[in-house]
Amino acid sequence: MKRDSSQQHLTGHSVRELALRFRSAAADGEARARMVGILSLPAAPGSRGILIVTGGPQYRVGSHRQFVLLARALAAQGWPVLRFDLRGMGDSEGSARDYRAAGPDIAGALAQFFVAVPSLREVALWGLCDGATAAACHAPRDARVNALILLNPWVRSSAGLARATLRHYYLPRLLQGAFWRKLASGGVRMGASLASLRQVAAATQAQTQEAQEDDAPAPALLRALTQFQGKVLLILSGDDLGAREWQTLLNGDGAWRAVAARAQWTQAQVAGANHTFASAAWRGEVEQLCVRWLQSW
Repeated sequence: MKRDSSQQHLTGHSVRELALRFRSAAADGEARARMVGILSLPAAPGSRGILIVTGGPQYRVGSHRQFVLLARALAAQGWPVLRFDLRGMGDSEGSARDYRAAGPDIAGALAQFFVAVPSLREVALWGLCDGATAAACHAPRDARVNALILLNPWVRSSAGLARATLRHYYLPRLLQGAFWRKLASGGVRMGASLASLRQVAAATQAQTQEAQEDDAPAPALLRALTQFQGKVLLILSGDDLGAREWQTLLNGDGAWRAVAARAQWTQAQVAGANHTFASAAWRGEVEQLCVRWLQSW
């Protein structure tokens, strides 16, 4: 392990940042590939830490520097935070891989986290989009993880996307006066619109489609969340199709509703926010939701 350090003073609290290099827990051909992470360390770290799991074509900084700002904000409240690059992303070595293969990298980062912060006894995994799905799928297999913070979890399938689009795009448009005025004035290409609507409606009737999609994340995510007995904070964006796909799953499946209704679950929404919580106000609201929830137990 190699460390480089810098020091920040945030909201009156001293936060030290260390660059860490470590290896994945994988047993594949790239197990020796080194990963890079940044540890945000408060002056007096406690027993609980937060590991930020990146997703998609992301590295440890995040869109709009979201992960940097979040890590520093949480560390300023006393929690050590580690954000890292999965193998094949950012400054980490190896080949790029998707969220389904992130488990060994998460395990490697956790191992290094506990070495770097001897006071740690438990960790919450924080993830956005498929980073959230990767975190949730890893959690029940790792006793070090006792909590999850999930933002807009990735549950995409063709049928699920079609149902969410029909419910949250096409149906609301039919209730808008502006749509009918545009239609009357010739501003809507009726043929193309009807063809698109028929295509979406047909997809929603494919009841077995999700089961046939080998890469559909929802079944594996449901199994993991059912098995995980720790605390969960779910944060959804108010203006994001991925969040609406999640809500559509809950509306249409009793098993999903049962999981989300458990006492250890907390759900919140950031009104108007897009998928990555791009504005300073939205990011700030996410930070406050996380801080208040972490302080509540």
